[in-house]
Amino acid sequence: MRIVVLAGGISSERDVSILSGSKIAAALRAKGHQVVTLDPYMGYEKPLDSIDSLFDANYDFTDNAVIGTEAPDIEAVKKSRKNQSGIYFGDHVIDICRAADITFLGLHGGEGEDGSVQAALTLHGIRYTGSDMLGAAIAMHKGVTKGIFLNAGVPTPISKLYKREFMSDTYLDSWTSFPCVVKPCSAGSSVGVQIVQDRDGFIAAMEDAFRYDNDVLVEEYVKGREFSVGVLGGKALPVIEIIPRDGWYDYKNKYQAGATVEICPAELDPVITEKMQREAEHAFEVLRLKAYGRIDFLLDGENRFYCLEANTLPGMTPMSLLPQEAKAAGINYPDLCERIIELSLLK
Repeated sequence: MRIVVLAGGISSERDVSILSGSKIAAALRAKGHQVVTLDPYMGYEKPLDSIDSLFDANYDFTDNAVIGTEAPDIEAVKKSRKNQSGIYFGDHVIDICRAADITFLGLHGGEGEDGSVQAALTLHGIRYTGSDMLGAAIAMHKGVTKGIFLNAGVPTPISKLYKREFMSDTYLDSWTSFPCVVKPCSAGSSVGVQIVQDRDGFIAAMEDAFRYDNDVLVEEYVKGREFSVGVLGGKALPVIEIIPRDGWYDYKNKYQAGATVEICPAELDPVITEKMQREAEHAFEVLRLKAYGRIDFLLDGENRFYCLEANTLPGMTPMSLLPQEAKAAGINYPDLCERIIELSLLK
């Protein structure tokens, strides 16, 4: 097959996406596919004489992909593009994607995961991996996700949605329970997320979160163990437990080697494991997700679990959770990439 892997973009998860895209492309090439990697924002900035030649050469922009301890400077990325038109897609991206059999979305966060890219590809008749624009948009907004979880009976922590336009100390007085968790509604990889202990910390965390998003979700803090459950074709993969060596599962702990211990299959009571897997499938269904995804959970000291959020384009880096869960289910990384394509072509 001819496959385009889109990676990068202009979200706070740009670096994670580029590493994911690099690994996806390498795995698919090892399977015998012709694979071109493109940054949807930067595009292909050289003169394009032949799209065929790009596939023949397995064109790849992801050399030396690495993830730092902090999110990248997106304004600097934007300024570095030759095409300063303000259009999201860079030069030749749509034409190259149209020449492929399918586009593999190695994007994380922002336009790549909020339904925007999915909508554009759909309108151009381009097949792509993962959920469609509706499922992506629903799951990307933590406030919308929360509302659907509550309506569908998916267990989830108590929360409140705040909007930037109403931001004031008086407006924030409505939250009085500490500790709590402050989350930008549409950022991923824990960017902008803070656990706060008191009102002063809460005010500061809210101001910081509004730098990333116009909507911010505040949740009760649930002390407990962290888990995630991948869903492939509507069926749950083995549960994985996430144990940061220091602090909590923030951006640095997610992507720096050795910062977090992951145990898969998780050491859980079989009854709890089964219930968590079924609830992951339930969440996947009510959020209208397609092909694959990942659902995150917390388990408190009384063995009550809470669903936090869904990831429609989960990380595919060497340290990412979904590939580890697939491996525990007997699916190696290249086969996982091909399986995602197979499921996506059924949409």
